[in-house]
Amino acid sequence: MQLTDFLKKIGVLLLVMSLAGCSTVKGWFGSDDEEASEPAPLVDFVAEMKIDTLWSTGVGQGQGKIYNFLTPAIQGDRIYAAGSEGTLVALDRKTGRRVWKRDLDLPLSGGVGFGAQLLVLGSSDGDVLLLDADNGSELWRVTVSGEVLSPPQTNGSVVVVQSYDGKLHGLSAADGSELWVYEGQVPVLTIRGTSTPIIDGRVVVAGFANGKLVALNLNSGAIAWEVRAAIAQGRSEIDRIIDVDGEMLLLNSILYAVSYQGRLVAIETATGRKLWQQDASSSVGVDQGFGNIYVAEDSGSVVAFHRSGEGVRWEQPRLENRRLSAPKVIKGYVAVADFEGYVHFLSQVDGRFVGRKQVDGSGVRASMSAMEDILYVYGNGGKLSALRVSGE
Repeated sequence: MQLTDFLKKIGVLLLVMSLAGCSTVKGWFGSDDEEASEPAPLVDFVAEMKIDTLWSTGVGQGQGKIYNFLTPAIQGDRIYAAGSEGTLVALDRKTGRRVWKRDLDLPLSGGVGFGAQLLVLGSSDGDVLLLDADNGSELWRVTVSGEVLSPPQTNGSVVVVQSYDGKLHGLSAADGSELWVYEGQVPVLTIRGTSTPIIDGRVVVAGFANGKLVALNLNSGAIAWEVRAAIAQGRSEIDRIIDVDGEMLLLNSILYAVSYQGRLVAIETATGRKLWQQDASSSVGVDQGFGNIYVAEDSGSVVAFHRSGEGVRWEQPRLENRRLSAPKVIKGYVAVADFEGYVHFLSQVDGRFVGRKQVDGSGVRASMSAMEDILYVYGNGGKLSALRVSGE
């Protein structure tokens, strides 16, 4: 793979040169093959669905100037969203009406996490905040060892926070005190980002930059199991990047996760037994529907894998180099957003294009959310939109 291809397919990467600091890669290298990395043009197709904007509103500065993935959270009739400069809002998810707003005055980079009527957010300075979801009042604020780039999670007793320095922190939901810390090995180079931990009963599962998936006892931090989603290969450190950064999926006690330059794996969460694996490369994650596991690959292809592990059902390659978001299933469609702010809707049956709508000219990185027939899309520039989808 050409180095420039790698950089453009990922977007803006920050490489960890040491635990003390990070540097941006963009602009370090020239290219003799710029044309090969150009984003694919939008293809013509016959629309097979209706996409109506129910409402749209601004949320602060959105993702900001740093490569953040601030993702809204939905619970009941509310949607909670945060801006990089510290804005936090609760909105009626059906009308977009503001319920409350808080100015936290922090460089937010991880959020929004929701659990047990609590909101959890993290900052690029390592701050972790717990708030009451009803009114946004701050319950406590503590600092962990590194930048928080994914939504912290809580079950009401324990708050789990993954920091960019390779650590997973278990904090008391009562006062933020530290209960335990798991420290993973951090490679020389890594993509900027971390996976969102998943709490499953008495355990929490997280993915790490060394290609490992780890399950820990939620109360003690003791290791329940470890599984490799990928093994580093190649001579250069860039070739050996195998981060598990994207959205993982827990379905019927089976965990589905994908790594960059690695594999899509299905793991039995009770035992850590790997059920199957398929070659894949994604830094944004997966979703499921119609008996498929959908992966938005870093090349720009959207691939539907049989959930049984029998291989690929279909592949849609016509979004090459468009820096796709994680896929999101809504009704009979699978949606992905791109760097120009277009949301592309594909058929779950064969991957053909059935709809398209642009929501934010600054692009969309954050994972989208779906509830009933409404898709919620948070653009990089701070525009949060609710799209109602239906067949024509």
